[in-house]
Amino acid sequence: MFKKLKFIIYTRPFIFFAYYIIQIYSMTFRLKIENEERWQKLREQEQGTPIILCAWHQQFFSAIRHFKTYSRYNPGLMISQSKDGDLISGVAKKTGWHTPRGSSSRGGKQAMNMMITHLKTYGLGAHILDGPTGPIGRVKAGIIKMAHEADAVVVPLYTSAEHAWFFNSWDRFMLPKPFSRVTITFGREIRLESSNDEDIFEHQRQTLENVMRPGLIL
Repeated sequence: MFKKLKFIIYTRPFIFFAYYIIQIYSMTFRLKIENEERWQKLREQEQGTPIILCAWHQQFFSAIRHFKTYSRYNPGLMISQSKDGDLISGVAKKTGWHTPRGSSSRGGKQAMNMMITHLKTYGLGAHILDGPTGPIGRVKAGIIKMAHEADAVVVPLYTSAEHAWFFNSWDRFMLPKPFSRVTITFGREIRLESSNDEDIFEHQRQTLENVMRPGLIL
């Protein structure tokens, strides 16, 4: 019975169903968007600067509905090749996002290259800093490599909710309660100068982690 249920969850009709459930549920949120215009101006006016929006795994659900408004940019998001990734990828595609598939444990190099090409071509992507399996609050190296190779700026993204449930999962996944005020805040852009020096690379990774961690809800 459990195996049959798992099979149903990953089918195309269920993904279609999940997309609409997420959209309807998210419509109950009282959204407040802060500092969005700054990175959009960079993308649209400053010689088309490529942008990578970055967030913690804990907080991405809150932004799904609003991310649909970015479909005009042809945005990209790298998603793992797991079964859960199939579901997330299916939902993301229906919101207008392209989804190169891979992670540090499986298919990562190919997906990373696809994501870098996507950023160079279309100029907008998003990245889950500690996904898909954590540990929570640990920025993985992929975001630094993508920024270097695509000559992109990194824009921190934080979400918070007036009232929310937190799951007993590795990321303490946050699910805003219906009709809660949800705030999506964009931080100041971070420019990471490309370098082959391993110490500089690690310093940039740690700096981004230090910037992002205060926005994590523990």
